[in-house]
Amino acid sequence: MEQIQEAINQIKKLIELAIIEGGTIQKNNLIKTQIPINLLHDAAKSSLISNGVNKESIKPPLRDHKGELKLAGELKCKDQDICILPNNIKRNIEILNSESILRGQEDPYGKELTEHILSINVRSQLSSIGKNFDTLYERTFAEALNLHLRCPKMVLGEFYMVPVCAYDDQAGNNKQIGFKDKINIEKYIYAFSAINNRQKLVGEEYKYERVCLLIVDFSKSIPIIYNTDEQLKEDGLVPRNSSASINQMNFSTFTSTLLDVYKQRFGDGRLT
Repeated sequence: MEQIQEAINQIKKLIELAIIEGGTIQKNNLIKTQIPINLLHDAAKSSLISNGVNKESIKPPLRDHKGELKLAGELKCKDQDICILPNNIKRNIEILNSESILRGQEDPYGKELTEHILSINVRSQLSSIGKNFDTLYERTFAEALNLHLRCPKMVLGEFYMVPVCAYDDQAGNNKQIGFKDKINIEKYIYAFSAINNRQKLVGEEYKYERVCLLIVDFSKSIPIIYNTDEQLKEDGLVPRNSSASINQMNFSTFTSTLLDVYKQRFGDGRLT
């Protein structure tokens, strides 16, 4: 957990420095650079490496954020934030023949290699929290569906950070640090639980093998990362009688669970 706490601490420092120096405009410009979210990318990559993944197999490499692999699913091609390439499958150029906009296009990796790639996508809502939630959520499970329809055994991870409360843009306009009211965390937990922990290759293509919902309170001097249901209930973020659970979506077991699923499907030693 040390890597992710350091990343979150740095994100808070960068955002609040931007607000103090240039207000909400500078904060939003910082977010557009993707510098904050790239810290999450590196935390996930570091966790993979600490769990035995060969760092040379990770694309883009640790602390490098260019050169994402664009993988072909059933309906579209999409850049993947983090890919781990297997050591036993080679590229095989294929011409796609699906009944979609991809028909006739070249796939530089081929279906066999694509299916054996472990892919993780990283997202966050550092601004406009709650706005366009339905669209963002639909996009999230549509991307899993797109890849699993073509490659049913493919192991996919979704790493999604949501702040407990957003930075207050009105305060930011005056170059002051402020926070809005807390968002509905229970809604996020239910939403991502519904696309977590894929068990069946047929019928659950819209799910991820593992979701990490990183719930963070940036309003504290040292940001709090919530890892258990009890923590959330103690701080009043989830009702005591709620069945919403973060226990199977925390960061501490995110990459290790993905690697365990990969080992079960494709054998040991393929990503080391």
